[in-house]
Amino acid sequence: MSILISSFLLIATIYDYQHQAMTLLRTLRCGRRGFESFRSSSSFTRGLLTQAHDRGPSEPPLLEQTIPEHFAGVVSKHGDRNAVISRHQRTELTYDALDRKSNALARGLQSIGVKKGDRVSVSLGNNIEFAIATYAIFKLGAVLNPLNPSFNAGQVVSALNHLESSHLIIGTETHLIRKDPRNNTEILKHIAPGIGGKKLEADLVPSLKEIVLVDNSRGRVDPSQLSAAVPFADVQNGSSQETLSDQSLDKNDIVNIQFTSGTTSSPKAACLTHRNILNNGAQIGDRMLLTPDDVVVCPPPLFHCFGCILGYMATATHGSSIVFPSEAFDPEASLRAVQEYRGTALYGVATMFLAELELIANGVVPNEGFQHLRTGIAAGSSVPAELMRKLHKILNLEELTICYGMTETSPVSCMTRTDDPIKKRIDTVGRLLPHVECKVVDPSDPTTTLPINTRGELATSGYLVMEEYFNDPLKTREALIPDPHDPTKIWMLTGDEAFMDEEGYVSITGRIKDLIIRGGENIHPLEIENCLLGHEGVREVSVVGLPDERYGEVVAAFVVRNKDATLEAGEVGEWVRERLSGHLVPKYVFWVQDYPKTASGKIQKFILKEDGIRMLKEGKGL
Repeated sequence: MSILISSFLLIATIYDYQHQAMTLLRTLRCGRRGFESFRSSSSFTRGLLTQAHDRGPSEPPLLEQTIPEHFAGVVSKHGDRNAVISRHQRTELTYDALDRKSNALARGLQSIGVKKGDRVSVSLGNNIEFAIATYAIFKLGAVLNPLNPSFNAGQVVSALNHLESSHLIIGTETHLIRKDPRNNTEILKHIAPGIGGKKLEADLVPSLKEIVLVDNSRGRVDPSQLSAAVPFADVQNGSSQETLSDQSLDKNDIVNIQFTSGTTSSPKAACLTHRNILNNGAQIGDRMLLTPDDVVVCPPPLFHCFGCILGYMATATHGSSIVFPSEAFDPEASLRAVQEYRGTALYGVATMFLAELELIANGVVPNEGFQHLRTGIAAGSSVPAELMRKLHKILNLEELTICYGMTETSPVSCMTRTDDPIKKRIDTVGRLLPHVECKVVDPSDPTTTLPINTRGELATSGYLVMEEYFNDPLKTREALIPDPHDPTKIWMLTGDEAFMDEEGYVSITGRIKDLIIRGGENIHPLEIENCLLGHEGVREVSVVGLPDERYGEVVAAFVVRNKDATLEAGEVGEWVRERLSGHLVPKYVFWVQDYPKTASGKIQKFILKEDGIRMLKEGKGL
């Protein structure tokens, strides 16, 4: 091994790969997986592509374990190190403590009826309870279904019924970004009107057996009003912390179901296995060069793949520490967490980083205590060059990485490296992770692979592709396409427009689908359109994303009023806010008489977007 290392360093010196040589030295601290990842992906060992079709490194080999099996190995090696730190709760758990507490919660959940294969929905912010529940559910062989805690009552009921969830773990209140906490009592009374009694009865969700209540309100909510729910503390503290008996788990068991679109119109629930998310988390951590010495500050939510896989699974597979600054994103808390816990990595989308830099610029947070930062992840939307420069200079994130993927691919398929040239980290989303295959295809014919530097639809294949959309074979068949030359291979069509260069770097140039990405969060126009069509004053509506300096994109609604309707823009916003979530409220409303359409009657949304940009310049957006 030492001879091989010396040879690599010599080659690096000869070819003037000084940064790469330093990266190799750091990979040695990551063990064999880090070294093999470096060896198989070094730029001077690759050929140049002529077709937009590439495969990631073949090393290190995939992990062929369940998540609990792998976690047990991490606990045995790093049991005395901090696994989870919740700053807002002033609580720290070592890997050994996380193991024991998740054992106790798993036994407690068993005692109230959770069994292998049951869907357990979790509606919580970033806290210790969510961290413990994640491994408890995995150990039981049940299926973790994270819900966005900002969902309203209708969205929660829709999600629970779609999955036929047997149990719901939820907080007494929901912490929201830049808003006062929301009391969840009314939502719980909507789900189970008799929740203040002795027995849970949820006629709206027939599959629901129990509601487990996390008291996170600090006295603002009286849990005695919700007496039919089971207190989380009772479930966890009343059971043994000993290792569970064999639950007959298999690496190919579905263990996580993530919703990828709105749950009130056309929900899609991606089914992910132990093998999917364990390997994706491990490979993300490898590419960041994480070690047990790293402290990752993670503001992105655990209900999203960014928090639970890029964050929690990547750190847990490497014996690193993850820090939750607050239940919902708070830029000041995030920066304070970096300072207080000597964070070495910071996660976020562009809007999060902008908010943090603004606090430093305004002197709200002193520009000190960031010297330990070196890496992190920016995902969800592109990072402009000026923002990347500031992150390097002010926050010391010189090895910041960029990730691309989708929930259906566990989620990351492409990622930059810590030593990629700055231009590649701005203009591209990096190259493929190990054991991942991607190609750019003709959107009208997915069997045709396009040449390099040609825009088309990105398709992904490999271990990371989901099993299916839960209970939706039609949408599964539409998304998962068998390879015409290899019936054992499945391709996931991403719906994203992209091109690939001769070195295998992928650039995302748009969305073939109509997805809106607002501050890194995916918004499906259909959900908002269906909501607004329920208003008696709306005859037709089409929703698109318009450019925005702060969020990247924001929601714009082009509305055709019903005859004699006196609908105003404020009413449009309130209608959506009351029935969906705040981030889905249109920022702009345009009153139109008709839409540009194709010969077949389909609305040409790209023309609507151009019209919207023009009207904003003319001051016509409401």
